[in-house]
Amino acid sequence: MPVGIVVRRTPGVTRWAKWAWKVVAVLPGAPPANWRELRREGESVEYHAATLTLDLWSTDTEAYRVALAAKTPGVVVVLRDEPDPAQDVPWRPEIITASPYEGQDYMDSGDGLIELVPMPLSMIGWVRDFIAQHHVEEAFIKRKRDRKRIDLVEDGKGDARIRQLSDVYRAPHGGNQGDVH
Repeated sequence: MPVGIVVRRTPGVTRWAKWAWKVVAVLPGAPPANWRELRREGESVEYHAATLTLDLWSTDTEAYRVALAAKTPGVVVVLRDEPDPAQDVPWRPEIITASPYEGQDYMDSGDGLIELVPMPLSMIGWVRDFIAQHHVEEAFIKRKRDRKRIDLVEDGKGDARIRQLSDVYRAPHGGNQGDVH
């Protein structure tokens, strides 16, 4: 599904950042755009930054179910820190995903501007229909623990050359090898 990315630019609140940027909405079925101005209120401007394709995968239906079960279902939008001098904007829209797991991976990286944006009702219906058509429940299979006794070996407990049990972390000293005590 083609999805328009709406980005708002507002004046920065510190002297180090002239502008604050935030992804504020998505537009399902939007036509192509390249930082087209949508609305201006004083110094605040909203742009239709780009139109990206939202792909759904049958292997990720469990993730989409998690997204729809959230208090506010959303999509994750990733903008990369790659300035476009022709448009005077510091971001390039790169990815949109409905998978909260994939979105979390991008958020963990902290690379770029990453926002969780509320999913419009039409998109919620589209994702719900996709899940209904493609989701297959997978039975949970608990792994069996092997019966090997790992508590019998004390690897890493001091130096094996020391026979004393009182201090297993003491280093051995040799004869005339220049030991420092």
